[in-house]
Amino acid sequence: MQARGFGFGGQAAAHMRGADCMRLAGLLMTGILVLLSALPGPAEAAKRKSSNSDTSSTKVYRWVDANGVVHYSDQIPPEQAPADRQILNQYGVPIKTEQGAMSQADIDAAKRASDEREAARAAAERDAVLLSTYLSVDEIEALRNRRVDLIQGQISLTENYLQTLREKLEKLQKEASAFKPYSSEPEAEPIDAALAQELSDTLDSIALYEKTLLDTRTRQTRLASEFDAAIARFRELKGQ
Repeated sequence: MQARGFGFGGQAAAHMRGADCMRLAGLLMTGILVLLSALPGPAEAAKRKSSNSDTSSTKVYRWVDANGVVHYSDQIPPEQAPADRQILNQYGVPIKTEQGAMSQADIDAAKRASDEREAARAAAERDAVLLSTYLSVDEIEALRNRRVDLIQGQISLTENYLQTLREKLEKLQKEASAFKPYSSEPEAEPIDAALAQELSDTLDSIALYEKTLLDTRTRQTRLASEFDAAIARFRELKGQ
């Protein structure tokens, strides 16, 4: 009997402990929900952050005008745009310096300085290539002469071909002179279409090769000048 009674009492105690645990868990869950409800949601947090950011993003500038007068403002007047200024935090402590807008004269001067630096850099590169490519003035002159001679060969070929075209044009014009519109004879027949086309093509070819000849001669002159300048610079770098 005692054993059975003892067993019943143990089950009751276990049941009571289980109920207490459930009540405790319920209280804990209620507390957590209360805490969570007190925290701001994502939208509210973002709103607060945006509000704080808007407040802290207001800049206070400090600058000195041309008369030496110190100014404080949240905006820079247009007439003070060229002045350098400091950005102050909420305690009035400078945290950053901004460069004022450059005048057109300053912009032009900066561009000239940049162009001069770029020209000096390019000149230094050319000097380095010149010294690393050639060993002597004779070597540069030999290469110049070969290049100039090659272009002269092209010029000679073009001149010969132009001479051929001009002779052909002379024959065609002589042949076309017996036909209208080149003939003044009232009974002259109209020029044949094939002859007229050949005459036109020959004139176009002459114009094309004359331009080619002019461009080639210009290229030859420019090349010779570039080599002459390279020779002079090489001598200067070598102290000759």
